Amino acid sequence: MMISAPDILNASILIVDDQKSNVSLLEQLLSEAGYTCVASSMNPQEVCALHRKNRYDLILLDLQMPGMDGFQVMEGLKTNDADSYLPVLVITAQPGHKLRALQAGAKDFISKPFDLVEVKTRIHNMLEVRLLYSKLEKYNSVLEQTVQERTAELRESEARYRSLTELASDWYWEQDETGTFTKVSGPVLEMLGIQVDALAEGASGTEVAGWNEEERKAMRATIAARQPFLDFVFSRVNADGSQQKFQVSGEPMFNRASRFIGYRGIGVELTGKN
Repeated sequence: MMISAPDILNASILIVDDQKSNVSLLEQLLSEAGYTCVASSMNPQEVCALHRKNRYDLILLDLQMPGMDGFQVMEGLKTNDADSYLPVLVITAQPGHKLRALQAGAKDFISKPFDLVEVKTRIHNMLEVRLLYSKLEKYNSVLEQTVQERTAELRESEARYRSLTELASDWYWEQDETGTFTKVSGPVLEMLGIQVDALAEGASGTEVAGWNEEERKAMRATIAARQPFLDFVFSRVNADGSQQKFQVSGEPMFNRASRFIGYRGIGVELTGKN
């Protein structure tokens, strides 16, 4: 993330000083250095409104002004919620004011009388930092928006997937790492004869007898190995002697830390279907 020389020279700058001679000197210095977007004000009371309107990349602010000094101006600038970085370079002839200005939120200072090389260097350096900060803010904003859009797409995709599985199967199911049903869509509990009194609380189910144990062992081995399975068929014999067959497909689920958190899948009852 680099800042080019044209970026710095095209940055917006506001000079605030009640002395016309100081304003003229700084305007001439900036113009000769190649800066193209320089404004000025001799009225400190209008600085906050000007900054809200123009979002300056740098404010050259004199500390000693009548009516409203530079410290009061900085306090007013802090109320601008849209700007988390206070782009103020203070101008002072009082050495004792430098620390106080930095504590008040100024990012750097220029001493009077002006050392022109120092002034140009400090302005250039602060604009570079300011523009880098602005680019980072924009990047983070775009990144956050991209994440939100991607999250919405994933949720929509999941909703479509579940809708399709409901159309193409008799049930959709999810289990946690202990094998407890956590989500069920469709009559899976009734079809499999599993009794769950409080599914929402993750209560374990009590299953009816009659399952083919060899098939169940094969299923358990696949799940224990945390492997996906496709169109696995298993059956049971009901108390009245009738038989039921079911076909299920499932896959293991893992969180971002690659920890196993359960299974999800779809299933259909094959009994009576061609």
